Amino acid sequence: MTAQTTAVVSPAAPSVLPAVRRGGLAAVLGLTGTLLVLLVMASLPYVVDNGVTTQLVKLCYLIALASMWNLLAGYAGMVSMGQQAFIGLGAYTLFVVNDHGINVYAGTLVVSAVVALIAWPVSYIAFRLRGGYFAVGTWVIAEVVRLIVVRFDSLGAASGRNITTITAEPVLRQAYTYWLALAVMAAALLGTYLALRSRLGLDLQAIRDDETAAGSLGVNVTRGKRIIYIAAAGGCAAAGAVICVNSLGVASPSQIFGVQYTALMIFMVVIGGIGTVEGPVIGALVYFLLDKYFAQSGVWYLVVIGAAAIAVSLYLPRGLWGTLAHRTGFAIFPVTHKVLQTTRRDEA
Repeated sequence: MTAQTTAVVSPAAPSVLPAVRRGGLAAVLGLTGTLLVLLVMASLPYVVDNGVTTQLVKLCYLIALASMWNLLAGYAGMVSMGQQAFIGLGAYTLFVVNDHGINVYAGTLVVSAVVALIAWPVSYIAFRLRGGYFAVGTWVIAEVVRLIVVRFDSLGAASGRNITTITAEPVLRQAYTYWLALAVMAAALLGTYLALRSRLGLDLQAIRDDETAAGSLGVNVTRGKRIIYIAAAGGCAAAGAVICVNSLGVASPSQIFGVQYTALMIFMVVIGGIGTVEGPVIGALVYFLLDKYFAQSGVWYLVVIGAAAIAVSLYLPRGLWGTLAHRTGFAIFPVTHKVLQTTRRDEA
């Protein structure tokens, strides 16, 4: 005799939907505080001498570069070793647009858009690789780009090139350069924050955690990664243009296309906290201070940089800001979602 089990179906319980809040008061305060800081920084050329703003130009483009690499690796899971390709392209494309009569300051926006367009077909090559092969492949792409650029005599070939069309007085030129760097930094930070608060941000974090699972849930993995790859290329190109304007040109193609830029990005993101909007800012500030006070110390400079990286990796693997955020839940740029309560579907 076979026992049979009868499933008793109870009346369907009303479905519930979670009420979700993103950021709330913390987001408002974070954005308000950030805007106030940016306004104060924008007024600095009127109240401090050129020496201060000259140093801050470097801090601004370091933050922009670190934010772009964090967007790639920290949120999309793409560990690139070749972002210097787009930094160098940004600097050299600025020469091209300037030769066509576009001011170098306004030309930075054009440069960012042009290099982003170049990154689109490049992504089809890079995305054929995965993991460590992707990292090595992006570095190879950067070297190929450098070899192509140095073949053009109009761009200075292997000797580099200077910007000769800036006619503004030195004081005014430095102020314009500082405001340009500040604008690029602000765009990188706020653009990253807004992207992460969108549907794309959710897709990116799912892709970072598990591409296969994200794809099975309907996330267009390739599309999301390509958008971020192109956006990061445009951001790095804008930073490259700032470097070029600040130095009044490119002294050496090997320097502007050097892998040291990507190494700096990785250092700043690891120190500050990968996968957080605030981490690259903290990491860039730490590197900026170390470079300012120890750069003239010869070999001890490298010792201090290495010791800082080792200490953070061993004792604070989440990074400085990442550890603080994990322990306290505090965030200046909150991108997480909080479930407040449940709501009946028929009431929603």
